[in-house]
Amino acid sequence: MPEASVLRVLAELLLILVSAKIFGELAERLDQPAVLGELIGGVVLGTGLFSFFRPDDPSLGLMSEIGVLLLLFETGLRSDLSELLSAGPTSAAVAATGVAAPFLLGWGLMTALGRGGMEAIFVGAAMTATSVGITARVLADIGKMDAPEARIVLGAAVIDDVLGVVILSAVEGIAASGAFSWPGVVRSAVLAAVFLTAALWAGPLLTRQLVGVVRRMRVRGVLVGAAVSFAFALALAAHAAGTAMIVGAFTAGILLAGTDRREDVQAAIQPVVDVFAPVFFVMVGARVRLGTMNPLVPRNRAMLGLTALLVLAAVLGKVVSGLAVLKKGVNRWSVGVGMIPRGEVGLIFAQIGLASGAIDPAFYAAVVLMVVVTTFIAPPLLKRSLT
Repeated sequence: MPEASVLRVLAELLLILVSAKIFGELAERLDQPAVLGELIGGVVLGTGLFSFFRPDDPSLGLMSEIGVLLLLFETGLRSDLSELLSAGPTSAAVAATGVAAPFLLGWGLMTALGRGGMEAIFVGAAMTATSVGITARVLADIGKMDAPEARIVLGAAVIDDVLGVVILSAVEGIAASGAFSWPGVVRSAVLAAVFLTAALWAGPLLTRQLVGVVRRMRVRGVLVGAAVSFAFALALAAHAAGTAMIVGAFTAGILLAGTDRREDVQAAIQPVVDVFAPVFFVMVGARVRLGTMNPLVPRNRAMLGLTALLVLAAVLGKVVSGLAVLKKGVNRWSVGVGMIPRGEVGLIFAQIGLASGAIDPAFYAAVVLMVVVTTFIAPPLLKRSLT
């Protein structure tokens, strides 16, 4: 790479990391997740404030892809396989309803507007995700982590993560093929599910051996190096098996979460994620065309109207998941509200759709706004429903 290109990429990275931390800090001070601040920081950079910053820079795109893999790896580390297996039928029913209802509402809305096919699939899929981190933070803040509603939501969110990764793999397969077909969707979903199941069955032996080798090594940074290498190795294995690399990275996290070094791996991997993940979120925001959000421009009003409909469908699609709770004495409204925030995975769906050309910039902006709005409104609604 020529020296001028290296200097430009370093300058772009400097902008990304500084803006991510500044806007992330502002978001935290407003009792909102830092990811929202990182998105806003990206939107600001995408306005052309700095002439050398290029949202389409392939070097930044590569680092953004690494950030996605590490994000899914960290998500897997937070997922406990034993919790997944013991989540119970109630959590499973809430998760299944919380995936199916938003997808059908999003797909149906797009189809009714005459934008069926790939666009409808991508928008519907982006609405299926749930960000458990935001809900868990609110529950901890109000001292309700041991409430039955909290146990159901957190169990459902673990299952939701697994279902979300399988759906994400199917959607990525659609993007790669450039055409939508139900057999292709089913094939991608089955491949992801088979790989995930096989890896979870055979993986514990491999992770025990890996942990044993790491314990005997003395070189600096061996734990984080081994963890990231394991994530990348399973990502490559997933790709070789015909499914998405994110499935492999997510599976690697789940497998390492089942070892006695789980907390050590989480602590070691967090600084790496804190560098690469903001690149992804800032780049997501930078690709939003701010001009498409101006309501004074007549052609933008249709997109803003679509955003409002998507937010309504996104909220309703998750709230109805609370109806799957059949236990007496459980606040179904709180369970449904706890599933509302979309967070990171919804943004990954949007990014894949834009990069593949499946959705245009206006629809991309609408999906990103849907993620932002649902993430903003969920905490106050959850607090009100439980207090």
